[in-house]
Amino acid sequence: MDTGDLIDRSSSIAERLTTTQVAPPSWLVLATAVVALILVGYGPLWRVTRNVVTIAHEGGHALVALLSGRRLNAITLHSDTSGLTVSSGKPYGFGMILTALAGYPAPPLVGLGFAALLGAGRITLMLWIAIAALAIILVMIRNVYGVVSVVTTGALVFGVSWFGSDALQAGFAYLATWLLLLAGSRPVLELQRTRSRMRDGTTDADQLARLTRLPGLLWVGVFLAVALGALVAGAGLLLSATAGICLPLPGGADCRAG
Repeated sequence: MDTGDLIDRSSSIAERLTTTQVAPPSWLVLATAVVALILVGYGPLWRVTRNVVTIAHEGGHALVALLSGRRLNAITLHSDTSGLTVSSGKPYGFGMILTALAGYPAPPLVGLGFAALLGAGRITLMLWIAIAALAIILVMIRNVYGVVSVVTTGALVFGVSWFGSDALQAGFAYLATWLLLLAGSRPVLELQRTRSRMRDGTTDADQLARLTRLPGLLWVGVFLAVALGALVAGAGLLLSATAGICLPLPGGADCRAG
């Protein structure tokens, strides 16, 4: 790619960030939903795609830690798809509660935000917001596997957004959004199985139980309710905009037929 092509492509990306794109055909929206369901439901594939969910999970902890006035020290991502976000500040109080609470709801809520952008026809903007978020997370990664995981994910999103056709960008954006929405519940169920089996008190739900004196199972229920609520709302936004399928939307908003 020569300098002229680079300038032309940069101008095209800048223009697409501020304009809307044509909604993809309904079959593509439904097909990406099916593929995402397979990626979440099939164990060998889930062990790979769960890394994306972990990035969003730890990013949620990190963002809320900063917003609540805590000092963010490090994020680590591990090859077993677990992660850890370390922040400094009071080990109790509202800020600590919000930080501990943010992890599990983050992936489905990010998916819901992406669904809102896609429902508004902002496909390119959604992809570049994802790139920017990954770049910010990368700054705080403190282990090799974490760097490789975030860089690989970011490079994939960038490659699709920079070199991909309109159809490829739309398919990738919808697949990523469905993945985050559908993947919101499975880690919560895995969390509860871990709590039942190990009982070591190190999970986010157990930490919240110590901070609030409310049962850990209650917080598991909160995580699951957020995941399911985001899935219903996000599916409504994605399907009503393109497939003519009307699902309940937040606030009683009318569905937009495709």
